[in-house]
Amino acid sequence: MVLKLPQGKHLAVSIGSDFDAQSVWMGTFGSASQSHLSRGEFGAVVGVPRLLEVFERFDIKTTWCTPTHTLQTFPEQSRAIVEAGHEIAAHGVYHEPITRLDADEERRLLALQIRQHERILGERPRGYRSPAWDVSDVTFDLLEEFGFGWDSSLMGRDFDVYRPRLVERIDRECGNTFGPERDILEIPVSWYLDDFPALENLPRSVGMQPTEAVLARWLDSFRFAYERCPGGVFALTVHPQTIARAHHLLMFEAFLGEVASHDGVWFATLSDIAACWQD
Repeated sequence: MVLKLPQGKHLAVSIGSDFDAQSVWMGTFGSASQSHLSRGEFGAVVGVPRLLEVFERFDIKTTWCTPTHTLQTFPEQSRAIVEAGHEIAAHGVYHEPITRLDADEERRLLALQIRQHERILGERPRGYRSPAWDVSDVTFDLLEEFGFGWDSSLMGRDFDVYRPRLVERIDRECGNTFGPERDILEIPVSWYLDDFPALENLPRSVGMQPTEAVLARWLDSFRFAYERCPGGVFALTVHPQTIARAHHLLMFEAFLGEVASHDGVWFATLSDIAACWQD
């Protein structure tokens, strides 16, 4: 069970952009503050063009995990992403808190976002990344029922695509019990490889770490994957409203330059990476 990368490629690299815009503040943080909403506006109006220019300069195709609230609130920027040749994947309707939804509401919102993708973009999303990287006991049942090919929300590996097993029974004294491997592929994420908690000023905690520290962590993780996990995947997550701030963007460009200097690096969308899976 491995990725069969294109000829001459050593490591798949996904630079996933979570285009949450205003929805992350409304959904995950439950805020309608004009200040918070303006940060989402910055991500769309300023961040998206800056990132598209950087991706074009480095010849990178990416997956933009985008709530349908964003698609409807910022249609011009959403069209620009598609016109630049990038993929848009499902990421909720309004960055809803999945674990606080009952099963019927989670189903309704998943069906709604598929319909909205089809109406706005003209096609169904092939993959899904849950808002806030959290899932319920029924999320994977719904993803498989609705025909998704991959998910990118879990952290059971670091640099390997895998078929996830969910814990079906929790027993604090005798150990937990896993269910069978799922049909859907998992492309793992990591909070260590995400700009948002490290660099944002958040309502519940202050990140705003020095960019030098974040750059060092990202490069250390990349070098480990490149040297010790050939044929694997390095998945970084960035957010337009975060990474496109001036000092963050300079750090991001330095990171991409270092990664691109390595032979055999394959910058690819999450769907293209999933398509390389072989049982």
